[in-house]
Amino acid sequence: MKIGLETESYHLFFQQGKMDIFDFIDKAWSLGLDGVEINIIPDEGLHPEFGVLSSDDPTYLARVRQAIEQRNLYCEIDTRFTSVKAISKAVQFASALGADVIRTYMFRRGQYDPLEYPRIINELKSLVPLLQANRIRLAVENHEDETADEIIQIVKAVDSIWVGAHCDIGNGMMAWEEPVVTVSQLAPFTYSTHFKDHIVTQHDDQLVVCGVPIGEGSIDIDNCFRILVEKSGITRVNIETCFPYASAFSRPCSTNEVSALKGTFEVKPPPFDYSRIKPLEYYYPDKISPELLQELMQAQDQCVYTSVQVLKALRDKYCPNTTTGIVE
Repeated sequence: MKIGLETESYHLFFQQGKMDIFDFIDKAWSLGLDGVEINIIPDEGLHPEFGVLSSDDPTYLARVRQAIEQRNLYCEIDTRFTSVKAISKAVQFASALGADVIRTYMFRRGQYDPLEYPRIINELKSLVPLLQANRIRLAVENHEDETADEIIQIVKAVDSIWVGAHCDIGNGMMAWEEPVVTVSQLAPFTYSTHFKDHIVTQHDDQLVVCGVPIGEGSIDIDNCFRILVEKSGITRVNIETCFPYASAFSRPCSTNEVSALKGTFEVKPPPFDYSRIKPLEYYYPDKISPELLQELMQAQDQCVYTSVQVLKALRDKYCPNTTTGIVE
């Protein structure tokens, strides 16, 4: 089983111009990882069209691909939405960089609408010839709003080997779904992954899901990794440590909320001093103070290192005889 790193794991470094894609590729390689997942979604401090990439110029992309291939890394692409325009652009990048999987999600946060599923299914069906022609698979993510069952319904409705699921082991928590349930249901349909850890904490009087280093949260990461090995056909697991980061729940709890706040959903203290910064402020700490930005950047770097070691240990436990990405 190969292990890769998603650029979102260093979002503060990219936002602040302290890391570019070449630095990131070097970082993944220096950590002893096997691949990179490159996010082309715009954000503060990133390119307004290409995310962590600086250009769509073929010469530039050839340099990025060379950096990846010289280190014998695999590449995957992260984008968003299901429009022909969005996915065609992602396919262009994937083809240029040698990526064979693209992750996407369906809705902006706060715009989740199941009534849009028929339109989305039709868009995905229309993309199949493009994906097939380029030999690139599209993986639809459970992106903080959807349950695993909703993603499976989309994949089954499209009914193509070129469109599958992206299994984010933690995102279902925002929809009050147990991570082990998420992974168990999505595993047979999964083409790509985000492996992470979460806790539930509070921002003022609001419950939020908060990223933490892998192994330091409430998710049963051992069981989730085992299920991916045993029930999916993937040969890669991508680390996406959303830390520092927190997100509100996307829908009401289907049971009594108080009784639900146990186990994975037990409310725990936030990872940073609440008197200085609150969880929903973590993603852009530069808006609070330069000192907090530096503190959280250091914590983010340490989070990646810690998470890599934990995931390597899980690989050693469940894939002890693998060195080529193929489970023997």
